Amino acid sequence: MQPTAEKREALFKTFGRAWFRRDVDLLYEAVTEDFVWATSDGSGAGEKITGREAIGAALSATATPGIKRTFEEVVYHHAPQATFMTFRLVETDLKSGARREEIGVERYLFRDGRIALKDVYRKPAV
Repeated sequence: MQPTAEKREALFKTFGRAWFRRDVDLLYEAVTEDFVWATSDGSGAGEKITGREAIGAALSATATPGIKRTFEEVVYHHAPQATFMTFRLVETDLKSGARREEIGVERYLFRDGRIALKDVYRKPAV
């Protein structure tokens, strides 16, 4: 049985808090033990990250000194078997002021009342 929209919202609140704090223990309160983070960017490059240690390392790598990263236009779309999140990612170099923007979609799948998969698709914004 899939989590209700209300349960999903609670999971995403915990997930988001953990994500931005880079708190692996808190993250694993919202995800399954075998959680998978799959990525794909506009160049076609991507990877599949699994395991608590690798997930923690990947989270830490998202902290880039000198770069301000914000997510804008975030909207969750709950479908029966998955939740999709659409977003705009804005990165600003704090020294030069240069901006880079991407748009993306994340697909989340659930198992046992937790997030089992975060599947990310991004490309440069147009």
